[in-house]
Amino acid sequence: MSGFKRVLIILLSAGIVLTLAAGGGFLWVYSGAKVSTAGRGGFRNELAVPPLARSTVGPDGTRVFDLRMQAGETEFTAGRRTPTWGFNGSYLGPTLRAARGEKVRVRVRNALGEASTVHWHGMRLPARMDGGPHQMVAPGATWSPQWKVDQPAATLWYHPHPHGETEDHVQRGLAGMFILDDAKSLGLGLPDTYGVNDLPLIVQDVKFDGARFDHGHGLLQTTGFLGDRTMVNGTLDPYRVVGDDLVRLRLLNASTARTYDFGFDDNRAFSLIATDGGLLEKAASMDRIQLSPGERAEIVVRVRPGERTVLRSYPLSIGQDFYNQRFNGGDDSFDILELRARERLRHSSALPVTLGKPEIPDGSQAARTRFFDLKVSGINGRRMSMGRVDATVARGTTEVWTVRNTNGIPHNFHVHGVQSRILSVNGRAPRPALRGAKDTVFVPDRTTVVLAMRFDGPADPNSPYMYHCHLLAHEDQGMMGQFVVVGKGRRAGRPSAVHAHQGH
Repeated sequence: MSGFKRVLIILLSAGIVLTLAAGGGFLWVYSGAKVSTAGRGGFRNELAVPPLARSTVGPDGTRVFDLRMQAGETEFTAGRRTPTWGFNGSYLGPTLRAARGEKVRVRVRNALGEASTVHWHGMRLPARMDGGPHQMVAPGATWSPQWKVDQPAATLWYHPHPHGETEDHVQRGLAGMFILDDAKSLGLGLPDTYGVNDLPLIVQDVKFDGARFDHGHGLLQTTGFLGDRTMVNGTLDPYRVVGDDLVRLRLLNASTARTYDFGFDDNRAFSLIATDGGLLEKAASMDRIQLSPGERAEIVVRVRPGERTVLRSYPLSIGQDFYNQRFNGGDDSFDILELRARERLRHSSALPVTLGKPEIPDGSQAARTRFFDLKVSGINGRRMSMGRVDATVARGTTEVWTVRNTNGIPHNFHVHGVQSRILSVNGRAPRPALRGAKDTVFVPDRTTVVLAMRFDGPADPNSPYMYHCHLLAHEDQGMMGQFVVVGKGRRAGRPSAVHAHQGH
């Protein structure tokens, strides 16, 4: 055999070995990317329930809350202290609660070492009170937004929104619920005793590096950070003892990238009663509810005396290819919370036949249509620019927005300051879980969603609202735009890059 042939055989053999090794390595990484805590038990920590925030009512009837952004340490596991951020505490924040028609003011003090914001996610309010990236609160400063609550009862939330840093600030622990009530919802006989038969559930996925949080992104993950376990209200491995036969769960996906498909371990049916922006017209029976980051749902589940049932997140069926399905969490499953029913339960009234009529337009009176193409590289091909207004909307008008994702990876779409009606998903009527008022909607690959929304916020040509992907790593990379609401016939102003609040 000639020397050339011998060298050629050696090189070919080496190539085959490297190819097999690479293939074997990929298979090892692929098989190890699936995460599951389902069926493992170990519910040993009683679920913490965020306290209701204290408030005062001034002479003019304004309800005033105080929030302090602060750093601290939290023992998620006994003896192991994790550096965290929180509102009025070391992790997460209290639940703010107000009623329709009330004027509210929130005094937000920043005791952190860096600037941040507080965005009122799902709230209809003036753009300059919205807490987006233009309303930065400097270290040591206080910001006091105020507005009148003018929307139906709903489960909203609050979280930071600094441009380019939102994922990090939320992961550290800055988040909380904001519950709105109205006379109609309180008169329906729904489970409504906070922390008893009406439970707030702030669901997050986390990963620990020793005692500290690990916030790193996997090399093959395109959605952002994905943890290997979940917490509810900052509680690992939680259980909750319940004493009513009907329990209302206010589900909030406060994770930064993970989408959950919630159901129970025995596949029992539950009733969906509300989506992001409030009550449905009628309760919808189902055994799964899918929530992407930022979305909320209120469900009512029936329990029997003495039983235990587990709220679980199941693998997703969203039509992703095998690569994105596995490395972006689609094959993962988690046991979220165990409900433990007492041996004797209080009887609850049956759910009413009708709940409420969502206050969202049907799109028939739309003044104009717009199109939004979602890509990590930017929306409609443009990355976020703080000084650029991407859309100008006439106050009091309805618009229809078509949102499309052909990016090959999952996205979702959140619009500030409004609630939307989903008119269609890929040309078909939305399923029951998507028929209520929505401010955040999941848009997986090869999906087109058509939304109708009415812009009733006050005209302000210089203060923009945001629209963006709420997979927060994508938002931070520039997958965001901004619009202003103006009087009819008026033009947009020119927002400054940063509005830092240095004083009270």
